[in-house]
Amino acid sequence: MSGNAPSTSAREKPQEEKTVTSSLKPTGPKSQSRFQVDVVAEAAAASVADKSKRHSSATAGEKPPALSKATDRSTSEESKGRFRVVNFVDPSGVEIPPDSAPDGVQSGDTIKSEGSLHSSTGGTHHYYYDTHTNTYYLRTFGHNTIDAVPNIDFYRQTVAPLGEKLIRPTLSELHDELDKEPFDEGFANGEELTPADEATIMETAESKGAVKFGWIKGVLVRCMLNIWGVMLFIRMTWIVGQAGIALACVIVLMATVVTTITGLSTSAIATNGFVRGGGAYYLISRSLGPEFGGSIGLIFAFANAVAVSMYVVGFAETVVELLSTIDAHMTDELNDIRIVGTLTIILLLGISVAGMEWEAKAQIFLLVILITAIFNFFIGSFIPMESKQPMGFFGYKADILMENMVPDFRGETFFSVFAIFFPAATGILAGANISGDLTDPQSAIPKGTLLAILVTGVVYLGVAEGCIVRDASGNSNDTITSQSANCTDAACKLGYDFSSCKANMNCKFGLHNDFQIMNVVSGFGPLITAGVFSATLSSALASLVSAPKVFQALCKDNIYPGLSVFAKGYGKNNEPLRGYVLTFFIGLAFILIAELNIIAPIISNFFLASYALINFSVFHASLANSPGWRPSFKYYNMWVSLAGAVLCCGVMFVINWWAALLTNVIVMALYIYVSYKKPDVNWGSSMQALTYHQALSHCLQLTSVEDHIKNFRPQCLVMIGYPNSRPALLNLVHAFTKSMGLMVCGHVRMFTRRPNFKDLANDQARYQRWLLKNRTKAFYTPVFAEDLRQGTQYLLQASGLGRLRPNTLVIGFKNNWRDGEMKDVETYINMIHDAFDFQYGAVILRLKEGLDISHIQGQDEFVSSQEKAPGIKDIALAIDLNIDSDGDSSKTSSRISTAQSSPIIHKGSDNHDAKTPTQPLLEKEKKSPPVALNMADLRLLEASQQFQKKQGKGTVDVWWLFDDGGLTLLIPYLLTNKKKWKDCKIRVFIGGKLNRIDHDRRAMAALLSKFRIAFSDITVLGDINVKPKKENIAAFEKMIEPYKLKEDDMEQEAAEKLKAEEPWRITDNELELYRAKTNRQIRLNEVLKENSSTANLIVMSMPLARKGTVSSALYMSWLETLSKDLPPILLVRGNHQSVLTFYS
Repeated sequence: MSGNAPSTSAREKPQEEKTVTSSLKPTGPKSQSRFQVDVVAEAAAASVADKSKRHSSATAGEKPPALSKATDRSTSEESKGRFRVVNFVDPSGVEIPPDSAPDGVQSGDTIKSEGSLHSSTGGTHHYYYDTHTNTYYLRTFGHNTIDAVPNIDFYRQTVAPLGEKLIRPTLSELHDELDKEPFDEGFANGEELTPADEATIMETAESKGAVKFGWIKGVLVRCMLNIWGVMLFIRMTWIVGQAGIALACVIVLMATVVTTITGLSTSAIATNGFVRGGGAYYLISRSLGPEFGGSIGLIFAFANAVAVSMYVVGFAETVVELLSTIDAHMTDELNDIRIVGTLTIILLLGISVAGMEWEAKAQIFLLVILITAIFNFFIGSFIPMESKQPMGFFGYKADILMENMVPDFRGETFFSVFAIFFPAATGILAGANISGDLTDPQSAIPKGTLLAILVTGVVYLGVAEGCIVRDASGNSNDTITSQSANCTDAACKLGYDFSSCKANMNCKFGLHNDFQIMNVVSGFGPLITAGVFSATLSSALASLVSAPKVFQALCKDNIYPGLSVFAKGYGKNNEPLRGYVLTFFIGLAFILIAELNIIAPIISNFFLASYALINFSVFHASLANSPGWRPSFKYYNMWVSLAGAVLCCGVMFVINWWAALLTNVIVMALYIYVSYKKPDVNWGSSMQALTYHQALSHCLQLTSVEDHIKNFRPQCLVMIGYPNSRPALLNLVHAFTKSMGLMVCGHVRMFTRRPNFKDLANDQARYQRWLLKNRTKAFYTPVFAEDLRQGTQYLLQASGLGRLRPNTLVIGFKNNWRDGEMKDVETYINMIHDAFDFQYGAVILRLKEGLDISHIQGQDEFVSSQEKAPGIKDIALAIDLNIDSDGDSSKTSSRISTAQSSPIIHKGSDNHDAKTPTQPLLEKEKKSPPVALNMADLRLLEASQQFQKKQGKGTVDVWWLFDDGGLTLLIPYLLTNKKKWKDCKIRVFIGGKLNRIDHDRRAMAALLSKFRIAFSDITVLGDINVKPKKENIAAFEKMIEPYKLKEDDMEQEAAEKLKAEEPWRITDNELELYRAKTNRQIRLNEVLKENSSTANLIVMSMPLARKGTVSSALYMSWLETLSKDLPPILLVRGNHQSVLTFYS
């Protein structure tokens, strides 16, 4: 805080400034120097001269011109976030150049920057903005800065519906040098706009003035209308007759418990962040992910569409029944229902298409009628009339109450009656389904839903009353007579004897027999009929609106690509007109069937499945313990939600067991489909949170237990460079680590000046996506280092986590080692030594064609459409033409995917713009003629694909010459267990003496059988120590000739100096000391060619060289001689710790 700033400034509220100030004036206390900053406002098409002129005028102290909002919009292509210091403003008025700033002036924090706003039109508009006024910053912090204070607009994902999204200054803008162009850090932590989000932005631009509803009109009214269905008027009295008042209340309370728990869970999810349109689908998908959300969303939308026909048929049946009382038939009863139903759904469609405002008005009108009918019933129940007594209505009498208190099941059970009633309670999501049309869904959904459950539950309990007897004839002559001595019913005590009709089972009135008995009880009978009409029409209208809204939200997310045509909305409320038409035709089809007794239980189960998943979502989110799970609605409990989910599943089977099974099968089928398609969405679901939680817990658990031989698995650090540069190495290692062990793709990137860690982070994310896209279960881990060995040491020490750490180093053989500098060979060999020093095993893969295909141009484009930055449409690759070493993972490897063997490919751009050779380049695509590959490259491409294919019948030859703990044997065993290698048989070759061949073979067979490793043959080699052919010895001598020290031909001091400068050189003494070992490598190559020239893969014990004794050139020559001119060969050396055991 500046000492000259007023003491009251800290209490001033920040003033948000999203528009451009008319001028930039130096501010601050006059006793302290400040600097003035010019906003860079060059348009994309502005000339360099204009920029220079603008800069020079600014540095001369001229006041920048006023920037209007129109000017801002005209510069929508400007680069984001640039700013520069112009000059200092001294209190005396003399301007001080930036490079001579006085002490104490912070010459790195600028005042204003150009930012990006995600505008309501969906594009990116650039505005000059400062989150607060200069005065605020000056008085609060003592200096002006672009470092923003907390602001809600920084945390928005889209503009809808609360306001603009502001972009806070990036870390690079605040941290990087002023002469550097700020780094575009993009979106962080899942803030990327999904297609649905972008569509929402576009819709918001068209929805100015859209109709939004509060919690009463939008949620409470809709839920009450949906819950008060026809069940209230035509089935509730029958339920009381069957179950009795006590059990009827239990049934209502059971249903209310289920719906209340679901309501609490819905409230918790709805208040855990902003809720968009989509109702149950949106809540479930954002909580449990697209797999559950996509499956339940489709059946929930379908259930609502079919529910329209159910309610309309219920309305049509009532109308046709009324018409039959006056003999007004159009055709026959079934076709009359179809005709009335068709006309009704057309009328409802018209109301829906007219807009949400008209639909809401219609719902209010229907609610008034419904409430009037309910009050009419309750008022009528207190006004007993003698004329109604023959029909069983006597008013509230103790005898009737006691008689109706106990159950009287006639062909029903408690659970069958409960199954009939429960669908009446399935309207609690009517308000949530139009969440996109609510003013404040987070507040409206909890209040409206829970209050609707309470009010409707009380009304249902009130209807379960005792003012009507169970059986009545309707005949006024059935009064007590002298023959009624055996009459003991409550009606007998009130002067009526209905025993005769009860005995003959032909009573027409009473709770058991007349579904329309509420007409008798009510004060005015036609009002009950109007209530039935209101209940059916309101429920049909709510379902007709809910189904398209949910379906539209599902289609926007592109979970099912073929349905995207229904995502489009129309008008200011973004009405899903196409969804309305689809719902209309689905409803019409089921109306024409007119037989809904089979489909009804399935629909109820669809709703219950949605409720179960909503409850499970709350339990799952709470269990995952994600920091993002912070619902403002606190009246929930994870275990209560789990109980609610179990209850919903139980009720599904109570209602109809086969419908419950069918529902589960459909949900699982859709779940499997969506899981297989893997939609490109990231909603931060609780599934992700729980996966992380479990992975972390399991990692910690692993660290508390010592490793056991039985659980050993090769966990490989593969020095591969860019993952797509050496596909053969990647595919072979993945073959025996997939679903078995850890695979880390290590990449050492060497730098000459300063490392660009931002590019490294971007590449890490990009290539990890590439691995996932190619279904390679591996982790890509790049590091910066001064040389390859240092980077490998970093990876050997730091890769992995806890027990999930590599234990085997895998590298490619350095085929071109004789063509490059020998210091690279020294580095390569030292990598192997370092691996052994860190107690790693080592594996080297050699293909005679080579491994690295990065120099071959025209491979499949690496950057997929999902990975392109916004605005980038077509990009091609510029690839370094320098062929890099197979063993050097730090050199350029172009961003290419697995090679294609086509001989004609397209050449990329050669313009590297002086970029460092360690970075692949992404440039605009340029058309160029195709370039034909030479035969060597064609063979290399073909060889790089050989491990992708299924291996035919053949052999994997294991040359287990030295016991390294069993890794040489374990790798081929794991490999041949895979589908692609299962037709290959293992042949084992071991060394032995000529006079003990049978003994050694039997001993090895016994060992392999104890290890339970199948093999096809065991060969004991008794002639390994035979002297190799002279021509091969001569070839070896010729190969090592350039690398000899030749100390006998020079002075001792000169020889020692040369050896110190070039430690890789081979001394005569060393060569003589290891003559036998050299001959063994030459001889082994001869034997390998004799026995394994047709093998699919050779796995051989790697020869060891004592560190500090054997020079790098000699060791490299051994490896070269041993493995040349052979099929693919793996040189393996474990860390001499047992990895196989025959104990249980």
